[in-house]
Amino acid sequence: MLYKGIIFDLDGVICHTDKYHYKAWKKLADQIGVYFDRTINNRLRGVSRMESLEIILENYDGELTDDEKKTLAEQKNNYYRELLNNMSRADLSDEVYDTLIALRQAGCKLAIGSSSKNAGFILKKIGLGEFFDAVSDGNNISHSKPDPEVFLKAAEYINLAPAECLVVEDAESGIEAAINGGFDSAAIGDAVNCGKAMYTLRSIEDLKEIVII
Repeated sequence: MLYKGIIFDLDGVICHTDKYHYKAWKKLADQIGVYFDRTINNRLRGVSRMESLEIILENYDGELTDDEKKTLAEQKNNYYRELLNNMSRADLSDEVYDTLIALRQAGCKLAIGSSSKNAGFILKKIGLGEFFDAVSDGNNISHSKPDPEVFLKAAEYINLAPAECLVVEDAESGIEAAINGGFDSAAIGDAVNCGKAMYTLRSIEDLKEIVII
């Protein structure tokens, strides 16, 4: 095989929770009287919860203490988790599941590299709670993408060097994080437009042609 390990971003690659993030941030923004739309929401992709809050607060007329910001971020997460309760195995597409199975059967180690602190919860909701060999997420990192920390830790957890892994991402910041960490990368969705990835995927199923030789 060309790669011994595949590290997947979660949202936008394995499943799609963008709509839930947007609704949760919009509810919080409306609550504190801050303008928020989908253009601003796009800036939050691959960014930690606290950094996302800082972006939203660029339009806030006033000053907030660190404790007040932490409270707001927690409120957003509570709104988000309430919405995530709507997720189920139906949110995992057949093409994603079939691709994961094919990669696993070919002998690849599979990991998640996500800035989300809810990655474990989401994976359980879509029926992949115990599927991956490792999960590196917002609970074990200090720096968000484009810092490569989340991917470096994922590679460490599956005992592989970055050069032995392929990162699959749908956000430019994620592709940049992969490059910064010495990983090859495959872009899907919006990340295709940045032109920085080694591979571009029309569908996640294209991974089988790249990885399984």
